[in-house]
Amino acid sequence: MNENLREQLVLLPEYFQGHLVLTLIALSLGIVISIPLGVWAAQSAVVRRPLLTTVSVIQTFPSVAILALVVALLGGQIGLLPAIIALVLYSMLPIVRNTVTGLETVAEKVVEAARGIGMSSVQILTKVRLPLALPVIIAGIRTATVWTVGLATLSTLVGATSFGNFIFTGLQTRNLVSVTVGSIAAALMAVALDSLIGGIQWLAENRNQNGTEKKYTQVKYAVIVALILGVSFSAYSLLPEPEADFVVGGKPFTEQYIMAGLITAELEAAGFSVDQRLGIGTEVVYTAIANGSVDVYVEYSGTIWANIMNNNNNPGRDVVLSGVTEYVKDSDNLINIGALGFQNMYALAMRRDRAAELGINTIEDLIPVARDLVAAGDMEFFGRPEWLTLRDSYSIDFAEKLTFDPTLMYTAVNDGQVDLIAAYTSDGRVGAYDLLILEDPRNAMLPYDGVLLASANATQNPVFMEKMEALVNTISDDEMRQANRIVDVDGGSISEAVAYLQSVIR
Repeated sequence: MNENLREQLVLLPEYFQGHLVLTLIALSLGIVISIPLGVWAAQSAVVRRPLLTTVSVIQTFPSVAILALVVALLGGQIGLLPAIIALVLYSMLPIVRNTVTGLETVAEKVVEAARGIGMSSVQILTKVRLPLALPVIIAGIRTATVWTVGLATLSTLVGATSFGNFIFTGLQTRNLVSVTVGSIAAALMAVALDSLIGGIQWLAENRNQNGTEKKYTQVKYAVIVALILGVSFSAYSLLPEPEADFVVGGKPFTEQYIMAGLITAELEAAGFSVDQRLGIGTEVVYTAIANGSVDVYVEYSGTIWANIMNNNNNPGRDVVLSGVTEYVKDSDNLINIGALGFQNMYALAMRRDRAAELGINTIEDLIPVARDLVAAGDMEFFGRPEWLTLRDSYSIDFAEKLTFDPTLMYTAVNDGQVDLIAAYTSDGRVGAYDLLILEDPRNAMLPYDGVLLASANATQNPVFMEKMEALVNTISDDEMRQANRIVDVDGGSISEAVAYLQSVIR
């Protein structure tokens, strides 16, 4: 078996457990909340339109935005809770709408007949309308199930374990095996759960049919066994587990996966148990460490200076680093253990032959030709203070500014689809694609020292501090670039890149 595939399959049970628990809890809560709301809406014209409008509007929100809003409303809490809340909100529309539709399609003659034999309104609802509407309601639940399984992959972005761990890690590290395993696993889970609910729907539709007794019994017992197994597994998964000594955080790109792996390896070598929360955005992971959900992660001085402190000036590398260290301590009681030795700055980069063709070596050289060029950045760059400062400092703009996933951004410039990109200076693909980093004579780009940011609670442990301080000033720009290249260019694993850095710091 391929070693890469073996590594992914080793992770499958943990990710399967996380994804299934997320899906079943969110779907169960969605059903419990949505069906009563649908019944209420079907019986009240005053409620129907506002309710259906509300759940429809929720569905129009991008799922990532819903996750971010839930995390913010929970004070930066990450993990299972915000993921479940977001998934419940997304599951509501098909269940509510199908409940209303199913109840409204019950023939009025049947309702009148029930009323004529003396049934109360409650009896008509529970014994006539709901049973007749059940197939339509279950069809809505089936739709919600497939949506929930798919959207649960995004829970990785808020620190909850799911098949999204395969997908996001694979996308960032160009590991198609990881992406494929995660995608297939999610698809199989969706099919399995849809088939299970389809069995329940078949039972509801055929409960009084003659000639199907044997099949009905077989399907009933199969459904019961599947439900018992699913509920039991979910309950078992929710049992309290031994709490990890430390939680290591990380953002969604290769360098962060590598550094989180290095920190984890060093702490585990010292005998600590470690949990990881990877693939989390800047605002979420910073809030998480401030509230104690994460103990340590690698941050960048420029990110805190611009994004957290909201500064738009560049006083120089030393001033930025000291200002960041003071700010995180005073504002959030966080400790900057120290700079790791490398920077991961933004820098404009072009393919060397394209730069030579246009006679460009510095950003100043772009001034007369920028409006004829197509530029690309990552998901953040053109909304960040660095871009605004660069634009204003050099009085330049581009014909088009495209946004890419970092992996696709480098491929785009290498293939000539764009003229230049906002590259990362520690990225191994800069050298592999022979990109020219344009000099910045007006000092528009902020410094981005990689620093070890830790919670005050974690730094109280002397062994933790000893292991973390041993990493300070041990990794150069070239060494970090080589570690990134092992994964992004050579197709190696995160563990191989970690092993390389361990050889560097020894």
